[in-house]
Amino acid sequence: MTDSGQDMSNFSMLDLFRMEVESQAAILNDKLLALESNPSSSQELESLMRAAHSIKGAARIVQIDAAVNIAHTMEDCFVAAMNKTITLKAAHIDVLLQGVDFLQQISQVGEMNLEQWLSEHGQAIEHQSIAIAKILAPESAPSSPQQPSPSPPPNASEPQKSEKLSAIDYPSEVSTVDSTNTAIETQEQTVDQQTVDQQNLDQVVTHQAQTDSPPQVPSQESDNTTIEIKSQTLDQAVSHKPQTEVAAKENQSSSTPGNDLTKQPLIALDSAKKPEAKERVVRVSAENLNRLMGLAGESLVEANWLQPFADSLMTLKKHQMELSKILEKLQDSLAISPVNQVGDEYLKVARQKEQECREILGDRMSELELYARRTANLSDRLYREVIASHMRPFADGVQSFPRMIRDIARKLNKQVKLEIIGKSTAVDRDILQKLEAPLTHILRNSVDHGIEPPQERVAMGKPAQGTVRLEALHRGGMLSITVADDGKGIDPEKLRKKIVRQKMITPDIASQLAEHELMEFLFLPGFSTAKQVTEISGRGVGLDIAKTMAQQVGGTLRATSKLGQGTSFHFQLPLTLSVIRTLLVDIYGEPYAFPLARIDKIVMVDKTEISVVEKRQYFTLNDENIGLVAAHQVLELDDSYITSKTLPVVIISDQSNRFGLVVDKFLGERDLVVRPLDPRLGKVQDISAAALMGDGSPILILDVSDLVRSIDNLLNSRQLSQVSGDTDDTDIQQPKRILVVDDSITVRQMERKLLENQGYEVEVAVNGMDGWNAVRTNPYDLVISDIDMPRMNGIELVSHIKSHDKLKSIPVIIISYKDREQDRLQGLEAGADYYLTKSSFHDDSLLNAVIDLIGE
Repeated sequence: MTDSGQDMSNFSMLDLFRMEVESQAAILNDKLLALESNPSSSQELESLMRAAHSIKGAARIVQIDAAVNIAHTMEDCFVAAMNKTITLKAAHIDVLLQGVDFLQQISQVGEMNLEQWLSEHGQAIEHQSIAIAKILAPESAPSSPQQPSPSPPPNASEPQKSEKLSAIDYPSEVSTVDSTNTAIETQEQTVDQQTVDQQNLDQVVTHQAQTDSPPQVPSQESDNTTIEIKSQTLDQAVSHKPQTEVAAKENQSSSTPGNDLTKQPLIALDSAKKPEAKERVVRVSAENLNRLMGLAGESLVEANWLQPFADSLMTLKKHQMELSKILEKLQDSLAISPVNQVGDEYLKVARQKEQECREILGDRMSELELYARRTANLSDRLYREVIASHMRPFADGVQSFPRMIRDIARKLNKQVKLEIIGKSTAVDRDILQKLEAPLTHILRNSVDHGIEPPQERVAMGKPAQGTVRLEALHRGGMLSITVADDGKGIDPEKLRKKIVRQKMITPDIASQLAEHELMEFLFLPGFSTAKQVTEISGRGVGLDIAKTMAQQVGGTLRATSKLGQGTSFHFQLPLTLSVIRTLLVDIYGEPYAFPLARIDKIVMVDKTEISVVEKRQYFTLNDENIGLVAAHQVLELDDSYITSKTLPVVIISDQSNRFGLVVDKFLGERDLVVRPLDPRLGKVQDISAAALMGDGSPILILDVSDLVRSIDNLLNSRQLSQVSGDTDDTDIQQPKRILVVDDSITVRQMERKLLENQGYEVEVAVNGMDGWNAVRTNPYDLVISDIDMPRMNGIELVSHIKSHDKLKSIPVIIISYKDREQDRLQGLEAGADYYLTKSSFHDDSLLNAVIDLIGE
């Protein structure tokens, strides 16, 4: 880490102002929400008053008068409420929160654009200041507070920093507020404004550690490109010794006896009693931390290389002991049949040298073993500390949600309480960042669709205030996150009817779906249970985004609901994307790793327990038949003959399928540092990532979701080899096989039913990438594809197939909702044999095209 990470003098005054607003605005938001439920809380009001005062002083330093006005007026409100002159009600909280929003917007504007932004939004800012002032005097709002005389900007020659911060985080103890603003007031009245430069605010940061008894306030973070790492010590930025006392505040209307924050003397640093050191934080870019994590992982691997040297010395010691025994036998034989004196002397020298070698070797082995243990322990500690620094408390990612829920509830005239459980639960920084948008969508849905209006809730015997619960915890090696509300829930029959009404499936199929299967339709793009689209929700994209995010990080998302009691959404996500706990297995002489969290069970299956039904192999576990397939066949390796009487089986599953994968051997569990594959490889079928073993050898981490799909395809193809060790060929003749690729479940089911009624064997893929993986790993006589699909569209799929030497002979039919000439030309130019519209389902066009290409 560079010195700039610890030296406050490297930041511009505006950078420091941004950091101050970031920290204090978080306090304002949290305390205003708390004040709404307890308007007379002096503790909350005092924190609010200090936060507003801190922002006002910092804004005055950087000469942003608009921020000074808003913060000053807010401070007056809090002082009045502290003196019980006014009582802050919900409507007042609305206005004050809007003021906080303005302060945050002002702080985020770039220095080059600040003057223009303030000019463009000047009227809105003035209206906001007046609205806040009306809280004090509803009938006649007071005029704006007296403005400080203009002063020159900070040192113009100083290079300006970028708008995105990567700096020391402003410590968020309340003492920061006291000392910061005391220093600011001192500077205003005693320092020549012509000499105001960066060191003024640096001194403020240096002085903050001198304030007695600082209450603890959680530090806040909003920049997703940086993360905070705890550090025990920080060098003070600038040594500055102010010797003047602070004058009274410029506006007596905002002061109150016993709470005047400006009357505290600024104590000289050398005479102040230094308090106990506090933990500080520094900001490090995520890119730098990822590099550090990589180096820590390499250090761990390198440390393990010492063990082979220790092993080789142990082997040498064994040889030395064998030599010693030989010399003893030689000495015994010479005692029986003595030779000459010279030979006896040589033997004595050899024994002496052998003894010296033994002692030296023993000493060196002890030293090496001790060094190896210490190095391995140190590397392991370094590695674990770096991994821990990549984790953040769940609270860091959800601090904006209480405000969001409160605003939406007031807009909808509902009473909603958000309960956040597990704020201290450690979450991988990358996962926490990805969770923000999905959780936002789900929480908005809960308030909009789930929680009923107060009158309706009371009529149903519920409390008028609804509850939305957001919970995070570690369970079974996974991060479990639940969003639950106690609202009206989802009516499964209404959901069933809507699915049919939108022609996603036929009424016959819909009537057979269980509740959990119906709930899966909620995650389809464009599907919504809302009767109308509002600015809050109802567009049918939020849950699709949430589901996609969960799948991208190797997790799952499911929904449950009870009519009249509420709806819950359950995320199951990996604890970290950097390190995973794995099961190592041997497949055809090579090690592979299964993510432990994706394994249902591992069992040893006796060959006598295997049954064959319709050429498929099964074994029974807890009254459930589980299909078997050999791992070497899924991974397209050479056949391996298992001679043992029992088979090692890894049971894996997804939401609808469960299979047993037969491996050659279990090798044990191990934590692995995940390393992404070279992006030039693209998505490798059945493989998710790679890692390095302790000895530096590479190992592939298997993609369980891909494996389940591959196994399903093999089982459906009826071309499985026996996994019990028999070498009989069990391949059977199959009907002509068609792959249907479409992201719409309705279209997939319709095409499958239409083609299966004609005697074809049909398999489906949910998008272009899934189809490409399927066509590369399974034989098909025909591919039928949609055009508009995620991950890979139909035109790209056709191009991939027709450019592949082994696949280009497979005929392809493109079917699209839209009869666009451009799509038709692109499809035919890419190599498609037919281009049809989806109206062909209602006549014989599709069937005629299929028969024309592959026969009946």
